[in-house]
Amino acid sequence: MGSFVDVFNRFSWEEVRESIYSKTEKDVLHALSSSKLTLEDFKALVSPAAEPYLEQMAAKSSALTQKRYGKTIQLYAPMYLSNECNNICTYCGFSLTNKVRRRTLSDDEIVTEIEAIKKDGFNHILLVTGEANYTVNIHYFLNAIKIIKPYFVNISIEFQPLSVEEYRQAHDAGVYSVLVYQETYHKEVYKTYHTKGKKSNFDYRLDTPDRIGEAEIHKIGLGVLLGLEDWRVDSFFCAAHLDYLEKKFWKTKYSISFPRMRPAEGIIEPNVIVTDKHLVQLLTAYRLFNEDVELSISTRESEHFRNNIIPLGVTSMSAGSKTNPGGYSVEPDSLEQFEISDKRSVQEIAELIKSKGYEAVHKDWDRKFSEAYA
Repeated sequence: MGSFVDVFNRFSWEEVRESIYSKTEKDVLHALSSSKLTLEDFKALVSPAAEPYLEQMAAKSSALTQKRYGKTIQLYAPMYLSNECNNICTYCGFSLTNKVRRRTLSDDEIVTEIEAIKKDGFNHILLVTGEANYTVNIHYFLNAIKIIKPYFVNISIEFQPLSVEEYRQAHDAGVYSVLVYQETYHKEVYKTYHTKGKKSNFDYRLDTPDRIGEAEIHKIGLGVLLGLEDWRVDSFFCAAHLDYLEKKFWKTKYSISFPRMRPAEGIIEPNVIVTDKHLVQLLTAYRLFNEDVELSISTRESEHFRNNIIPLGVTSMSAGSKTNPGGYSVEPDSLEQFEISDKRSVQEIAELIKSKGYEAVHKDWDRKFSEAYA
């Protein structure tokens, strides 16, 4: 088997779009009644024809999630190590064109940030940087992971795409999962959003999850930036990517995130408006399509939305997030990647989850279990 690039090149964006928008009520009912969904069923569930069936989708999504995960929501904190970036991305506050002061945390500053985050009880950390290979490269990453590892049971990273060997080094250093978003699968317009830098290479980025899988990282996180292009079509390609990866790297776990565009320094307005109703439809469609995939909602979303999404299929949420390097303690006013919407404290989010009849979990217990029986 080659890479997903080979699979992707068999599709046409316009043909997929036409197929989604031509789905009928009959197609939706077939998907809702099936126990094992196909990509054609996923198309039906994200189509306009499925919108009258959101209540049924939500009920089935809730039941499937509880069967697989119980009534638990894992909490995690993102920790931004650097806002330096060599890419020009029109939707990102870290874009090279934004003439603002850049910051990369030193060893001592990393420890200070960790101590602030640990006060809220987190055991699961997501490390994030911009893409600046001369400063925040594999050597910086490995050093940062070495400092951070003693404090957290679970380390995830959202760094620039790496080589297979570099991902193996990250794995050996203690990285549990890697998140990499294609942003949009619309290849023809991808370049207009990524005008300069390594990220402008569409195929290299598309091939990244294959490299992560080859390195035997425990979990791979996928997603698109909702608002760049037609969310129904983009999400079909992401679902196809997930389907491909699960067959090729069947020992690996997977997660899907749902970032909607948020205001940030110097960025464009959304090209497509993704409503709360659309996001509920998308999230529940993923759960019906894949019972095992983890589904994550961040503090990009509003308090109202996050209050009501908990029972519908979500398995993890960020809380008390800062999207700037040093944001928790070292330099709270440094440049943010995007504006947080839900600014409630970790304790408030934990209480919210409890009020919905769920348990807030600060630790990924599956990793402990797997290591005990390795």
